[in-house]
Amino acid sequence: MVQHLKSLGLEAEHVGNLGLATATDEMILAEACARDAIVVTLDADFHSLLARDNSSRPSVIRIRMEGLKGEDAAVFLDRVVQRVKGDLQAGAAVTATSRRLALRRLPLR
Repeated sequence: MVQHLKSLGLEAEHVGNLGLATATDEMILAEACARDAIVVTLDADFHSLLARDNSSRPSVIRIRMEGLKGEDAAVFLDRVVQRVKGDLQAGAAVTATSRRLALRRLPLR
């Protein structure tokens, strides 16, 4: 999916390419903060960690769609990012499905 995102003009890196393949979710969030990056995940734990720590960064997009891969996943994610770009820059927790987009500004209280 990373290559497909790059082809759409989005900066993207897989955690494995950053040496974080076995990193904890907390380590991934810390790296995203340091890089001023957005975390994209299928895992609900990231939103829970943002709430637990009352974090204002990084933004996290959780995708809730089974079987979405490659170019289709990249196109879907690009649509999500374009719809909530300003919120992501300010800090947001986003959950995206094929039918719904839920957004909460950070910090989650």
